Amino acid sequence: MSSATGGALPVADAARTRRAAARLIRLDGRAFALLLLLNALAAGAGLVGPWLLGRIIDVVRTGGTVATVDRLALVILVCALAQLLLARYARYVGHRFGERTVARVREQFVDRALALPAATVERAGTGDLASRGTTDVTTVGQTLRDAAPEVFIAVVQVLFILGAVVVLDPLLGACSLGLLGILFATRWYLRRARTAYLAEGAANSALAEMLAANAAGARTIEALGLQERRTAASGAAIERFRRTRLRTLFLRSVLFPAVDASYALPVVGALLVGGVLHGQGALSLGVVVSAALYLRQLSAPMDSILYWVEQMQSSAAAFARVEGLGGAPGAASVPAGAASPAPVDDRIDVTGVHYAYDVPGGGDRTGTGTAAGRTGTGARDTAGTTTAETPTGTTATGPTAGTTTTATAPGTAPPITTAPTNDTPTSGTTPHAPPQTAPRDVLRGVDLTVRPGERIALVGPSGAGKSTLGRLLAGIDAPRTGSVTVGRVPIAELAPDVLRRQVVLVTQEHHVFLGTVRDNLRIAAPCAGDDELRAALAAVGADWAAELPAGLDTELGADGHHPDGSQSQQLALARVVLADPHTVILDEATALLDPRTARRTERALAAVLEGRTVIAIAHRLHTAHDADRVAVMEGGRLTELGTHDELVAADSAYAALWRSWHGERRDRPDGSRPLP
Repeated sequence: MSSATGGALPVADAARTRRAAARLIRLDGRAFALLLLLNALAAGAGLVGPWLLGRIIDVVRTGGTVATVDRLALVILVCALAQLLLARYARYVGHRFGERTVARVREQFVDRALALPAATVERAGTGDLASRGTTDVTTVGQTLRDAAPEVFIAVVQVLFILGAVVVLDPLLGACSLGLLGILFATRWYLRRARTAYLAEGAANSALAEMLAANAAGARTIEALGLQERRTAASGAAIERFRRTRLRTLFLRSVLFPAVDASYALPVVGALLVGGVLHGQGALSLGVVVSAALYLRQLSAPMDSILYWVEQMQSSAAAFARVEGLGGAPGAASVPAGAASPAPVDDRIDVTGVHYAYDVPGGGDRTGTGTAAGRTGTGARDTAGTTTAETPTGTTATGPTAGTTTTATAPGTAPPITTAPTNDTPTSGTTPHAPPQTAPRDVLRGVDLTVRPGERIALVGPSGAGKSTLGRLLAGIDAPRTGSVTVGRVPIAELAPDVLRRQVVLVTQEHHVFLGTVRDNLRIAAPCAGDDELRAALAAVGADWAAELPAGLDTELGADGHHPDGSQSQQLALARVVLADPHTVILDEATALLDPRTARRTERALAAVLEGRTVIAIAHRLHTAHDADRVAVMEGGRLTELGTHDELVAADSAYAALWRSWHGERRDRPDGSRPLP
C-alpha cells in the first residue's frame, strides 16, 4: 500500500518498503551471504585479542615464561592482521553489493518514472519527481554503499562480543544490560524518525518545486510584477523545510547523549562486579580484564551502528519515496516492451466519454504542455529519458520525468499559428494542493468515430474541451467513464512501442535534448540509419542540419549548436516522421515557426500525411475548411459534426464561428442589431 495526498506522488508504507528491500537482497543473495560470512569471520578474529590478553595477564601472574607470552602476543598479531584483511575484503564485497543494488534501484526508478501517465506527473509537479530521482536515490545509494556494510560488520561484532563476555562469566555478561539505555533511546528515536524524515523529504520536494518554478518562470514573474509574492512563497517553503530539518536534528540531539551515557555503564559494572569476584577468588584478574576490554570494545561497533542509524532512517524514508513511485496512479500500466493487445485496424472510436481533471478548480486549461504520442512528460515517451528545459531552448537529460518532451508529426494541416489558448489542463505544479472532492467534467458524453485516412478538424471556443479530447485520443489521459479505442483496443492500455505506431499528438511545445543531432532524432527510432535521419530532416525542411560542422554528430546545447525556436520545432517534427504513426493529432504544431519556414514545413508535411488519419485541433478555421469533417465542441460536448459546407448551411454554432472569423456581420431577423 502507498499513501498520497491530492495530486502528490505516493509514499510506500513500511511493509512495502521492507518487501522491496528483501527483493533487492534476494536478487544478489550470493554476494549478501558472502558479506555476512566475511563479517562473521572478521568479528571472530577480533575476539581473540582481548581473550589472549587476559591469558597473558594470568601467565605473568603465575610466573609463566617469556616464550609463552611471546607466542600469545604473536597469535594476537596474526589475528589482528586476519581481522584487518577480512574486514577490508568484507567492505569490498559490501561496496560491490551496494553498487549493483543501487544500480537496480536507479534503473527501476527510471522505468517507473517513464511509465507514469503525463497527467500524473502534471498533477504531482516535477519538483517531487526530481527530488525522488536525485536526492532520494542518492541517499539510498550512499546507504547501500557505505552504511549497510558498516552496520553489518558492527552488528556481527556486537553479537560476538556479547557472546564472548557471557562465555567468560555469565555474571559479567549480565553487566551488558547497561546497554538497555541505548535500546530505550533508540526505540524512542525510531518511533518518531520515520515521520520526521518523511516530512523533511516532502518539504525538500516542495522547496525544489518552488525554486524550479521560479527559475523557469523568471521572465513571467518579472513581467507581471510577482517578485514579492514569489519571494514570500519561497520564504514560506524554506521555513517549512527549516522546521522539518530542526525536528530531525532535535531527535538526534536526544539520541546521541543518551547513547554516550549508556556506553560507560557496562564497563563500570564489569569492573565493580569483577573486582568483587576477583577478591573472593571466583575469577582471575585476566578474566576481569578481558571482560572489561570486550565491553569497552562494544563502543566502536555501537558507535558505527548509531552513527548510521540516522542515515538509515533518512534512507528508509527516501527509499519509501522512491518505492512509492510504483504505486502512483497509472504506474501499473503496460511497460515498454511488454505484450499488449494489437489493434485490429486504425479506426478510432470515442464512446460516451466523460473526463474531469483531478486538480482544484477543474477546468480545461493547460500548463507545461502535453506529450506527443507519449513522447514526453516522463510517460511512455519515445525519448527514453526525461528532461529539464534550459534557458537556451535545449533540454538537459536527467533523472526526472516530469517535463514535457513533445515530438511532432510528419506534416500538418494548413497553418495553425495563434497563441496558446486555455484549452488544455493545468499542469498541477503545486504537488500538495488540496484535493477537489467533486471535479467538474470538462468532457461530457462525447461520441466520435474517426475513420482511417480521414481528416477531422476539432473546432470550438476556448475552453470547449478540444485539446482535452486530443489528449484522450493520444492516450495521454484515460476517460473517467466511457472508452477511447483504436482498433477496438483502449488507447490508454497500449504499450508505449505499440502506441507510438498508432497515434502521435503534435503540439507547439518542443524540446531539444543535450546530445548530438543524431541522438535527438533516434529518440523516436533507435535503429534508424543516417540516411533515414537525413530524410526525416529533409521532409520537414530542416536544410540547416546539413550545414552543421559535424553534420549529425554536431552537439546541441551550451557547448555546441544553439537551435532557435523554428529549428527546435523541426527536430521535433522530424522525430514524428521517424515514429511513423498512422494517426497524427495536430495542435498548433507550426505556431512557433516563422511564416516562410512554416509554409515550407507544411508543404513538406502534406506529402508525409498523405494516407494518414489527421485530427487537427483548429484554432484557425481555414484548417476546418479543408478537413473532411468538422467536429464542433461546446462546453465539453460534441454539438455538431459534418462537412464544412453542411455546417455552414445549418447556420448554427459553427456557422457563427465561421462568420466571426471572416469578419462577416448579419442582422437579426427583427433588424434590431447586427449579429457576428
